[in-house]
Amino acid sequence: MIVARALFAVGLVAGLANTVGIVASALGLSDYYPLGERDRRFYVFWGLSHLLNGAIAALAYVQWQQFDLPDTLQWAGAGLFLVGAVVVVGASRDLGVEGTQGMATGLRTDGWYRYSRNPQYVGYLLATVGFPLWTGAPLTAPLCGIYLLWWVTFPIAEEPWLRGQYGDAYERYASRVPRFVGRATLSELRTVVVSRRNSQ
Repeated sequence: MIVARALFAVGLVAGLANTVGIVASALGLSDYYPLGERDRRFYVFWGLSHLLNGAIAALAYVQWQQFDLPDTLQWAGAGLFLVGAVVVVGASRDLGVEGTQGMATGLRTDGWYRYSRNPQYVGYLLATVGFPLWTGAPLTAPLCGIYLLWWVTFPIAEEPWLRGQYGDAYERYASRVPRFVGRATLSELRTVVVSRRNSQ
């Protein structure tokens, strides 16, 4: 119990410290995020993120299945985590390592990014909801809640920067592709499926 509380405290402090910077940036009060380049903010942001990640992973190990959830919920959680991970990996490959780390790498509008302006965050949302259900580790849930706030807040903080960097090109992109998922996502997916069927 002492180990779990210590891990939770480390994750909570690291997560909340980053959250303050992210939310302040989304409100236009700070330039903490997005990162844009490899400076002090980059190392602070990723250092705190890795502490939160490490705390969640360690808590999952220490508290594995203490929630004793029904099997159906555990399998649903594992499924959400797996689907989310696949989306994150696919979108990360499209964006590249530098872009995934928050560096300026150009505006991506193809691949996974034609369905959503933030496919990585969509994947992370699914995986983050699924993880506590799958692991059944009680203290992972509130720490994953911090991540859920990040995934929703990141785009709000990033969009002014993207508009400044890419101007009209980003405005046109944003007008046709949803921030997360929407009708345009489903329409584009339907178009791709029909196109592939017709080409067979």
